[in-house]
Amino acid sequence: MNNAVGLLEVYGFVTAFAAADAACKAANVTIESFDRNRPANADAEIPLIILVKLRGSIADVEAALDAGEKAANEHGGVILRHIIAKPMEDTEKMLQISAI
Repeated sequence: MNNAVGLLEVYGFVTAFAAADAACKAANVTIESFDRNRPANADAEIPLIILVKLRGSIADVEAALDAGEKAANEHGGVILRHIIAKPMEDTEKMLQISAI
């Protein structure tokens, strides 16, 4: 693929969908996946953590993450965001793994 990858980790599905919606409206990116990051054996007090993976050019991914982060902060909140500008082949394999 060789497009940049944007990673936005947020609290909850509603927050993830709001962030993804804002991100896709703000820039020319596609949603690659939503990924659940809470361990299966976690107790009920640990909130559901969702990782939203976005693809596009570096500039588009940056703009999308800005918009997604703003929307996420209006809902459940952001844990972290990160951009991988040009994923290597081994990284691409790892990006295909999803827990949902």
